[in-house]
Amino acid sequence: MVTQPIRQPSTVTGTRQRPAADPHPASLLGDLRALLRTLAVPAEEPCWREHLVVQLAPLRRGFAEHVRVTEGPDGLYAELLAQAPRLDRGVRLLAREHVTITAALAALQHAAELPGVSAHELRGLASHVLRALSRHRQRGADLLWQAYETDLGGET
Repeated sequence: MVTQPIRQPSTVTGTRQRPAADPHPASLLGDLRALLRTLAVPAEEPCWREHLVVQLAPLRRGFAEHVRVTEGPDGLYAELLAQAPRLDRGVRLLAREHVTITAALAALQHAAELPGVSAHELRGLASHVLRALSRHRQRGADLLWQAYETDLGGET
């Protein structure tokens, strides 16, 4: 009978290292939470739209920083591919999502700055951005898991 969790050989030997840079810095998570709080306030509140615009600026900067940390020759994705070339498809998908999410954030910012766009439309755009960010974050976490915790087998 097994009384303790079984550890995979790759985690027992300690040969694999975790990435040094956090692809999702705490400030980006805080910016997401701030946007969610703003969206939770009724749109009839005075300055709701202005608060939305204000909350989008740090979120866009934080996401741009995330892109900088993950992409490029010294970025996290390059490190992932050096450790696990089999993840090339997943890395390319995440990089494409960076472009899509950056464009969606810019579109939301632009729409929020236009007085003719309704609060309902803004909430819809913001929901789209938040879903895309959530999926992107999960895919990134899954990719890190595959790179650093998955044992490809061959040992008994």
